[in-house]
Amino acid sequence: MENTARPQLTFLLPAYNEESSIGVTVAKLKKLYPEDQILVINDGSTDATAAKATEAGAKCISHPYNIGNGAAIKTGLRNAQSEWVLMMDADGQHDPEDIAKILAHKNEFDMVVGARAKGSHSSLHRKLANWAYNRLASYITKRKIPDLTSGFRLVRLDMAKKFIYLLPNAFSYPTTITMAYLRSGLSVKYVPIKTHKRTGKSKIKLMQDGARFLLIIAKIATFYSPFRIFLPTSVLFFGIGIGYYLFTFITTGRFTNMSALLLSTSVLIFLIGLVSEQIAQVRYDRVQE
Repeated sequence: MENTARPQLTFLLPAYNEESSIGVTVAKLKKLYPEDQILVINDGSTDATAAKATEAGAKCISHPYNIGNGAAIKTGLRNAQSEWVLMMDADGQHDPEDIAKILAHKNEFDMVVGARAKGSHSSLHRKLANWAYNRLASYITKRKIPDLTSGFRLVRLDMAKKFIYLLPNAFSYPTTITMAYLRSGLSVKYVPIKTHKRTGKSKIKLMQDGARFLLIIAKIATFYSPFRIFLPTSVLFFGIGIGYYLFTFITTGRFTNMSALLLSTSVLIFLIGLVSEQIAQVRYDRVQE
């Protein structure tokens, strides 16, 4: 009789022009986890990525053209049938041997993330950018985030699907899903790992994608925790307004239009933040349903 039981784990690998590494990565996964599903989402590659993945034993789903890394993840989540999904890069950066460290925590946390530890391969500007992203995201979520942009993570499929509509089509899906999980009160575990030098050239452009990451963080912040942005901004304008008023009162003995504008702006920003917080709560309740 054919076994129709739901598989426990799917390895989800988004891939775009990774013919030099995808076969090796899939082969390692097949050797270590022969009973689990390996799902490669070929994001419109112009090389032999799809053929190499299929030849190595993975199930391959292809986009007709390049849409984006995040779009590949969304396609994978929609097509996975397992209880758990482990996302990882197809470029050889993530060591399949580290998967056991991730899986060891799967029944304790809603998401387990492989956080790049000291000694992992990365360029200096990438390390500096990741440090800045981690600090900003930690402030917004009130939770220390050691690696915001890691693509090596384990999620429960049913829960991850609730956040698909939030995920962007580009490279910043780890940013979005991490902040969404933390703001929603879900548990996240970070496990130290070391990454290797990727095979081939990186698809991420520092200036373009770096600016996009910051925009995504701002969007998610105002979507899930707007007061973390609006309240400090309101306090800043209020402080400047009061300071300017005291300065003009002492020097000229009057209350100026600029002081009035700054103070009024601070009140407006506070009220907008208050309304945004209520809207965010409504959206959060809908996700929970």
